[in-house]
Amino acid sequence: MNTDPKNIDTAILAGGCFWCLDAVYRQMEGVINVESGYSNGTVVNPSYEDVCTGTTGHAEVVSIYFDTTKTSYPEILEVFWRIHNPTTLNRQGNDIGTQYRSGIYYRNEEQKNIAEQSKIAAEEAKLWDGKIVTEIAMVNNYSSAEAYHQDYYKNNPNNSYCTYVVGEKVDKFKKLFKDKLKK
Repeated sequence: MNTDPKNIDTAILAGGCFWCLDAVYRQMEGVINVESGYSNGTVVNPSYEDVCTGTTGHAEVVSIYFDTTKTSYPEILEVFWRIHNPTTLNRQGNDIGTQYRSGIYYRNEEQKNIAEQSKIAAEEAKLWDGKIVTEIAMVNNYSSAEAYHQDYYKNNPNNSYCTYVVGEKVDKFKKLFKDKLKK
């Protein structure tokens, strides 16, 4: 069944390595597609190698395309706050650098307001020890990552990073959000 284009929205999130967020959100009910990419840096269309230098200012992000009749931007953000650590500046686990920062890159004022309110709610809920350092900014200089980064977890199941890091986040999602799993 095709989704009516007027019911499709996009969330752009950064939470460490994009392979992790990509794999998690592909499991979520209402998500139509996920695209790994780069956002909010100073270079137009950087390569993975450029972004890894830390000099472009880009974050590794995912664009999550979702059906608003099946899930919502607030639900996307609810998952976001729980599946990565938003209290570590420019770092997720052993992935260190500005490209691994936590960020919500909004597309309009409505998303900005929802993101800011969700951050306050996550802080008040004390989901994590420590202060949340997630940046909330207008999306800027977004570009898609190279083809081999798309759906990386599914396409590289024997990769040790996928087994130990990505797989752990997917398992966490499945445990915490059973009600949000694709049928």
